[in-house]
Amino acid sequence: MLTQTHSSPARAWPALGIAPGQVLRAFGMRRSGNHAIISWLQRNAPEGRSVFFNNCKPGQHPLQSFRGMEVNGAHAPQNKARRDMASVTGAAGDGALVLISYEDTSPAEFGADRQVSGTFDETRLSRNVLIYRSFLNWSASLLKKLQANEGYSLVRRNAILLRAMDTYTRLLGLVRQAKELALVAICYDSWVAKDSYRTAVLTQLGLAEPGQAPRDNSLGEVQPYGGGSSFQKQAKTAAELQVDRRWQQMRGDAEFQALLHLAARDTALIDELTVLFPQDAEFLATVAQQPPLPQAVRA
Repeated sequence: MLTQTHSSPARAWPALGIAPGQVLRAFGMRRSGNHAIISWLQRNAPEGRSVFFNNCKPGQHPLQSFRGMEVNGAHAPQNKARRDMASVTGAAGDGALVLISYEDTSPAEFGADRQVSGTFDETRLSRNVLIYRSFLNWSASLLKKLQANEGYSLVRRNAILLRAMDTYTRLLGLVRQAKELALVAICYDSWVAKDSYRTAVLTQLGLAEPGQAPRDNSLGEVQPYGGGSSFQKQAKTAAELQVDRRWQQMRGDAEFQALLHLAARDTALIDELTVLFPQDAEFLATVAQQPPLPQAVRA
């Protein structure tokens, strides 16, 4: 459950030792470009000044459950921050952008009895942001990432995948209602492909003036979170990544093929993709027409 938010004048936040400008709370599935987009938002913060709380634990106050943090785009000492937050975040100064991120979580899974940010005062929020990616490329990237973990059996990684697919579907449901719920939805595929799309998002968030060039509208460097790219480990800049071809690079993988057969039969997922990613839905419709096993095996 999300409460509607709106931009408001800077308001003192004693725990941070500053009066932030924009306070954004972002939700996105792993391998959806979360950190690339958040890095870009940080670079476009007023004078580059920002505080970022990474991968907060759902259901808990973000300042008590973050798993990493940055101040002004640089990693900040977590232990010191937990002892005295303002001594770390105060360097960002009044008017700084504050970003709070959640991964593999859809706010649709929460309600009035259990808030996604626990006891956090949501009136501090300027906007809720949803980061999402086309299903075929997202699922291919996530599977590739999980396959690299030698501690995961085939069963375990596919259990993770199927649970993630359910959360992804719920997140898309919110994306579809973004305008109605006053949410800002950022599609990673469009963000990578179009400079004009990035500019429009920054303008919508109040991080760029209409008609003026943003501070930094590049794709930036590959972020180290999550081990960087699952496919191109040597890539240094995000512009080098072939993020629109991940599913083609995995189409010969037996696990990916099995996942596609399941996805093609998930009516809730297909309903969301039909609206948001019709090409993905059309491809999965052709998959659904094919038997999972060859005729010779079925006989």
